[in-house]
Amino acid sequence: QVQLVESGGGLVQAGGSLRLSCAASGRAFVAYPVGWFRQAPGKEREFVARISSSGSSQYYADSVKGRFTISRDNAENTVLLQMNTLKPEDTAVYYCARGQRGTSYTYYSTGAYDYWGQGTQVTVSS
Repeated sequence: QVQLVESGGGLVQAGGSLRLSCAASGRAFVAYPVGWFRQAPGKEREFVARISSSGSSQYYADSVKGRFTISRDNAENTVLLQMNTLKPEDTAVYYCARGQRGTSYTYYSTGAYDYWGQGTQVTVSS
């Protein structure tokens, strides 16, 4: 069983920064890609970023490209999401999730992930 716990959310003014952390239990985390998703009230959960198991490849949604950076520290079983130049439309609950191996789902689909954290709220005021 893999447990993921997000932290680092909060209230920030537009233009500010936050750093989210996803901490995982178990060795089964380091050998898998990890993604970040977000869900705003009344909207579907949407892809934000993904990092490969080694950390050598990153993928971003167009809406966050150039502002967010995903990274990982496999020695600490942690994946980070540095969020800069935040906008009110970034307000959402942010979730981290472990990517599945051998899935036919695209990397930006929720179906490509098997274990999810409980989420952390990010609120950006204008």
